Amino acid sequence: MRFDLQLITNWVQTHSRVLDLGCGNGELLQKLQRERQADGVGIEIDDDYITECIAKGISVVEQDLNEGLSNFRDNSFDMVIMAQSLQALSAPHLVIDEMLRIGKECIVTFPNFAHWRCRLHLSHKGRMPVSKFMPYNWYDTPNIHFCTVKDFEILCIENNIRILDRAVVSNDSSQSFLGKLMPNLFGVTAVYHVSR
Repeated sequence: MRFDLQLITNWVQTHSRVLDLGCGNGELLQKLQRERQADGVGIEIDDDYITECIAKGISVVEQDLNEGLSNFRDNSFDMVIMAQSLQALSAPHLVIDEMLRIGKECIVTFPNFAHWRCRLHLSHKGRMPVSKFMPYNWYDTPNIHFCTVKDFEILCIENNIRILDRAVVSNDSSQSFLGKLMPNLFGVTAVYHVSR
């Protein structure tokens, strides 16, 4: 399991009602049900992932996050999670607003496009980086909004979003001293726990 998903588990209270946006194959919800006795629902658009969720006994709704979340009531979940989907949304700031309307607290993870390797690759080769973590070319990537740690924190300030906790994950899927010291430069993946 990805390290950012392990961190998320630590931030979810036992017996929480959880909504997982872009839940993929349901791996995180399954872990939260097992380890935190969470009552979870996933939202996914990919048919194959939906089939995997159903096979695992995960409740899942087929829905495009870009079309909004108006089918969910205010404060209907304790925690709303969106892992590695923020950068693929057409209006990520609006989805974050919806997350904070639906959930008392939220967790958002995203790739940090200001990581030193991305910067070095761009300055040295003059091309968008392609790596194990970001295995797409510029023309076929699902990532349409490149975000950095600093960008996300400015968005939080501008929208009165409280950052309850933050972690950055390095290339080896751990939290490093340098990542804590300079997250925008050394964090590969950012993990934020936020609320209003």
